[in-house]
Amino acid sequence: MRSRRPLAVLLAAVTAGAALAGCSSGTEESRCANNGGIVECAPDQRSAAPTIAGDLLTGGRYDTSQARGQVVVVNFWGSWCAPCRAEADDLEATYQATRASGVTFLGINVQDSRDKAIAFEEGRVTYPSLFDPASRLALALDIPPNTIPATVVLDRQGRIATVIRAAVTTDGLRPIVERIAAEEPASTGSR
Repeated sequence: MRSRRPLAVLLAAVTAGAALAGCSSGTEESRCANNGGIVECAPDQRSAAPTIAGDLLTGGRYDTSQARGQVVVVNFWGSWCAPCRAEADDLEATYQATRASGVTFLGINVQDSRDKAIAFEEGRVTYPSLFDPASRLALALDIPPNTIPATVVLDRQGRIATVIRAAVTTDGLRPIVERIAAEEPASTGSR
């Protein structure tokens, strides 16, 4: 029993550190509207997202900084997750309905094998997914891997606008994405 205590302390420290990231965390969350597992932050209350980058399931690399200027919907999923299967059609429908408005989607597969993840996506979604079997990206965004599915919406400036800690439907997700996409883009003045 004694050997587990250092692990518990380490996990608590990692969780506490991850809780400092973004709109979904600690004091930041208390400033944002929380409506039944959906945390929405007003533009002046948003925090920058941590780096979201990695290897794509199908090969190559992806970094959300490549999508700056677009709204990025990040969905955490696993092939073993029944609610993830249930929400896949709704995510794809929302992606298709909003992508002409400067919206892109990115899946992040956690705690899975690459083969199972690729098989899961076939015929379900057309947007790319990162392969993150160690769940590092989920933890960086304060998404415990055992609580997926979860969806994070980044505004055009790469800030965390919304965190949804449940399966989504088109009727619930699309209005959120459209509202964030309709916000004024960041000024493009000199840096």
